[in-house]
Amino acid sequence: MSEITEAEKASVDIVRRRYLYHRAGGDLLEGTVILLLVSPILALSGFYDPPFRIKAESSVELVLDDGEEILCGRIDVLVLQEQLWVMVLESKKTTLSVWAAVPQALAYMMANPNPNQPVFGMVTNGDDILFVKVTQTNTPHYDFSRVFAPFASARELYAVLQILKRIGELICAAS
Repeated sequence: MSEITEAEKASVDIVRRRYLYHRAGGDLLEGTVILLLVSPILALSGFYDPPFRIKAESSVELVLDDGEEILCGRIDVLVLQEQLWVMVLESKKTTLSVWAAVPQALAYMMANPNPNQPVFGMVTNGDDILFVKVTQTNTPHYDFSRVFAPFASARELYAVLQILKRIGELICAAS
């Protein structure tokens, strides 16, 4: 992957600083995560510019019973060019792991209208970011990235920007 520029790093630093400031006040709802983290990173990655188009999908209610309590949350979905699915997970009471959204993410991605092309997903609860890739030639396969934690270091968010830019390049090359 190509390196990101110093200007991009400075922009990412601002995004991270804002997120950390607001996160220090407690858990954030998905709308706030979208405003503070997801939208700025997608903008820096070029996903709000041609040839990409955005559409919102309906939210999905998520309920998990962990044996001690029932965790409820929602997944809001944003689709870019039918090939990048961005899922933002919000939880009530307790922060749900990004892994809780993976089955729903895979279901959305498997319904891709272009099964001959790989589909990419980004799942986040704000604190963690996970990338998913699905290919469907013959037998469907999926792969996961490691979990990126923007809380831990700015380098984590730099890597997320690099990955998103690379996904954008792959999608443009396939079009």
